[in-house]
Amino acid sequence: MSGRIFRFAPSPNGFLHLGHALSALHNQHHAREASGALLLRIDDIDQGRTRDAFETAIFEDMDWLGIDFADDIRRQSEHLADYDQALQILKDEELVYPAFMSRKDIRDHIAEQEAQGTVWPRDPDGAPLYPGQDKQLSKIERNRRIADGASFNWRLDMDQALARIAGVVTWQEEGAGPEGETGNLVARPDQWGDVVLARRDAPAGYHLSVVIDDVVQEVSDVVRGRDLFHATALHRVLQELLGLPVPRYRHHRLVLGEDGRKLSKSRKDTAIRELRAGGLTPDDIARLVGLHSDFRP
Repeated sequence: MSGRIFRFAPSPNGFLHLGHALSALHNQHHAREASGALLLRIDDIDQGRTRDAFETAIFEDMDWLGIDFADDIRRQSEHLADYDQALQILKDEELVYPAFMSRKDIRDHIAEQEAQGTVWPRDPDGAPLYPGQDKQLSKIERNRRIADGASFNWRLDMDQALARIAGVVTWQEEGAGPEGETGNLVARPDQWGDVVLARRDAPAGYHLSVVIDDVVQEVSDVVRGRDLFHATALHRVLQELLGLPVPRYRHHRLVLGEDGRKLSKSRKDTAIRELRAGGLTPDDIARLVGLHSDFRP
C-alpha cells in the first residue's frame, strides 16, 4: 500500500464510546487531507476480555458514523508469531528479563519502602515503578523458577535498553501533548522504568504489539488521544532496539466525562450504540465531541 497510512485500533472488550468516535473521526479527517488510507486494527490480543459481540458492534458503529476503512483488517490474535519473534530478539539481546514479583509483592515492597521515608518513583500514569530485584537473579535461578511453574512477566530492562541506544531519542509530534508539547520532542522513556512487554500466557502487551502492528501495516501516521502521549517514549525505545521505522505522531484532546476523567469502557460510559438507539445522528455525535462539519464524511 502506497501513500500515507493511518489506523484506528479499538479493543473488542466493551462497546465504543464518544472518545473512540473522536479518534476515528480525527483519523479519517487526516487520512483524507493527506489523500491517504485508513486501516482498521482489532486489538484482540487479550482473548480473556474480548467478545465477538463487541467486535460486531465496532463494525456497526463505524459504519453508522460513516468511517471508511481499507479492506485489510488486522486482528492481533491472528498474528501472535509476529510479537513472539520481536520478543525473542529482545531476549537474545538480554534486554528483557523474567519478573516474578506479584502485584501483592510489589505493593508490599513499596509500602515498606515508603514507611521508611522513601519517595517511590511513579510513571507518567501515576503507577509505581517496578522494584526490579529480579534483575539480580542468576540465569540458573531464573530458569529454575520458570521450570517450577512460577508466574512471571517479561519486562524491559530500561537501564540496559538506554545504554544500548546511542544518542537522544526523539519523535515528531504534529499534534500536542498535555502541556502543549509539539514539534521535534525528546523522549523520556526512563520515566516508565521496567515496563511489561509480555506475560507468560500472552505473547505481547500493548507497548510491544502496537509498534509491531504499525510496522507490519506500514502505518506512516499515528493519530491517537493524549492519554498515550507519554507512552510514545516507550514506543520509540522499542523502535530503536528493534530497528523499526518511525511514524509521525499526532495526539489529540480527549473527551472527558462530567467528573473530568477520560471516558472509559470499564466504567461503562455511554456507548455510541446507546446514543444512536436514542435517536442521535452522526452529525450529533460530531458536535458532541466538539468537531466541526469538516470532520464528518
